[in-house]
Amino acid sequence: MTTAPLTTIALVGKYSAAGIAKDLLSLAQFLVDAGHTVVLEHETATNLAISDYAIMSPAQIGQHADAAIVLGGDGTMLGIARQLAPYNIPLIGINQGRLGFMTDIPFEHMFSALSEILAGNHQHEQRTLLEGVVIRDGEQIFNGLAFNDIVVARGNGSGMVELKVTVDNHFMYNQRSDGFIVSTPTGSSAYALSAGGPLLHPNLAGIVFVPIAPHALSNRPIVVSDSSQIIIEISAVREASVNFDMQTFAHLMVGDQIHIQRSRHVICFLHPKDWNYYHTLREKMHWNEYPTVNGHLN
Repeated sequence: MTTAPLTTIALVGKYSAAGIAKDLLSLAQFLVDAGHTVVLEHETATNLAISDYAIMSPAQIGQHADAAIVLGGDGTMLGIARQLAPYNIPLIGINQGRLGFMTDIPFEHMFSALSEILAGNHQHEQRTLLEGVVIRDGEQIFNGLAFNDIVVARGNGSGMVELKVTVDNHFMYNQRSDGFIVSTPTGSSAYALSAGGPLLHPNLAGIVFVPIAPHALSNRPIVVSDSSQIIIEISAVREASVNFDMQTFAHLMVGDQIHIQRSRHVICFLHPKDWNYYHTLREKMHWNEYPTVNGHLN
């Protein structure tokens, strides 16, 4: 796939990580030496007190940058990806976190990988997001985007939440549980997986439903079309919240509805030429590890 030259590069960093300022400045110098213009995302620059380069808000990055490099973990990527989604800015992830499903380039290989990617030798991938709104008494009171998942959950110390789930105007089921996860294929390797959901390849056009500790064991995970219009209604609860990745609306009431659908925006990733999703799964899920006895496969 032919892409426009990546002239202006924005840098986003996990500013709470030890030594990140030094690593970001090293990366910035590498990019400048290669002929690129470097800008820093506002919160990154402010928290690390870096003033060597132009500073931009996510909206300004979306308007002026050709790509963004995220140095950190998947949480850092989640935060900036939602903000840049409306601008179709390609993202490149350098892993300084623990898992790195989305920040897929190992830190120790970043210069060689970036040389290839910025020269145009890369894979281009698009991933979907979810958008949701909270409706109360016919009025929209909250909205958000989610790259991983939208989660309805009971409050601390309260009983189960009772939910009514509707898909494309068809009643699906009533459910009593600790909560309910609606996940993108990308998010299927996150909270949804921990709750017993399936892994979905990121290119699949599906949305995953995963009950959290359901009262009825027959309430199993299910995958629906990503063209579905989903409504989750709160039927009974003492205390509940809805979380859009890292954005939380904490005061759901009986009768509230969460309307969920695939967003019109997508996230664009640039990967090294030799990247593949199954390699990432093997590495991050430890599928490449086998028990051994005296150095031999058991």
